[in-house]
Amino acid sequence: MKYGFSQRVRYLKSSAVRDILKVVNKGDVISFAGGLPDEGLFPVEAVSQAFQKAITSDNKALQYGETEGVLELRERLVERMARKGIRRHPDNVLVTSGSQQAIDLFSRVMFNPGDVILTENPTYLAALQVFESYETRVVAVDSDDEGMIEEDLEKKIASLKPKCIYVVPTYSNPGGKVWSLDRRKKLLKLAKKYHVVIFEDDPYGDLQFDKEAAPPPIASLDNNEIVLYTSTFSKTVVPAMRIGWIVGPHQIIRIMAQAKQATDLHTNSVSQHALVHLLNDFDLDGHIQLIRNTYLERMHVMKDLLDKVKGTDLSYITPKGGMFFWVNMPSYVNTTELLSTAVDQGVAFVPGSPFYVSNPEENTMRLNFTNSTPELIQIGMERLVNVIEQSQYETVR
Repeated sequence: MKYGFSQRVRYLKSSAVRDILKVVNKGDVISFAGGLPDEGLFPVEAVSQAFQKAITSDNKALQYGETEGVLELRERLVERMARKGIRRHPDNVLVTSGSQQAIDLFSRVMFNPGDVILTENPTYLAALQVFESYETRVVAVDSDDEGMIEEDLEKKIASLKPKCIYVVPTYSNPGGKVWSLDRRKKLLKLAKKYHVVIFEDDPYGDLQFDKEAAPPPIASLDNNEIVLYTSTFSKTVVPAMRIGWIVGPHQIIRIMAQAKQATDLHTNSVSQHALVHLLNDFDLDGHIQLIRNTYLERMHVMKDLLDKVKGTDLSYITPKGGMFFWVNMPSYVNTTELLSTAVDQGVAFVPGSPFYVSNPEENTMRLNFTNSTPELIQIGMERLVNVIEQSQYETVR
């Protein structure tokens, strides 16, 4: 039967990362492909107790709730954001089903077909999926290790009149970059000059390895006029709770809440109430420090093995936080082609090209260091180093 799908379906694309995971999870493959936290670090007992309290202490956890989210949770979110310099009111917070929903709801209420979004290149793949599904035009801004370059940013704002600038300035996915304070200030200044909304995506900000590693969020430099800020508990508690949030100008958040009413009425009430109990009863900050220490150790294991690659010039930024290495291989290496050889050898990564808005660099790859033990990283990276060195040998031959 021929089904009458909407024209919008033409803009839906499968995630390259998800497609790779389907393949590598079937065999004896050590995967550095997914952006997954370590299940072994999940605070299972604390989460279990929090859900038990949510279910038994108040029937409201089992009832329909406010679209904006449980008020006590929004109040706690405001407290946590204030520690980062983001001072907002609970009325300007919307609790979402993960930060991915925040991106989707924002796109739904803000973008018409053909609207321009400026972003870095490469950038978060799932955000690109959302933007493209709403038939927008995503344009890359020239960037370096410190963030968007001011001259190119202003040129493109002035000529293209974008609706939004999307950024992941702190331990970015996939690049692992940290924007300098100067670049953050210049972005905000230009956005205000030309009246363009900034969407700051910060899922990794708490995963910092050095207290001095990252400047404050862009949202902390704004008076709630032009910056929307979204984050999530998926990387610091458990992904399955699907609790994220977005804070921003009241008018935008209000319209997003109306769009959410039409989507799912509200985020899972039990998870929200459980998270309130967890924040009240559990030392989340101590747990986050444990995660940081563990991931820092694993990052160094992977770095040491990358440094042992022989005969091939590769480069990377040493992560100061987050979950990923972004590796640049020699120009003659096509990592998409290299992946099939790597999987045959029992290791997987994500080729870099799907993360690009335009002009993809085929010689890039993303490696996740958070979801494998040091022992598995050692074995997997030895396999990957062998694959890389073998590709160099075959090219020279």
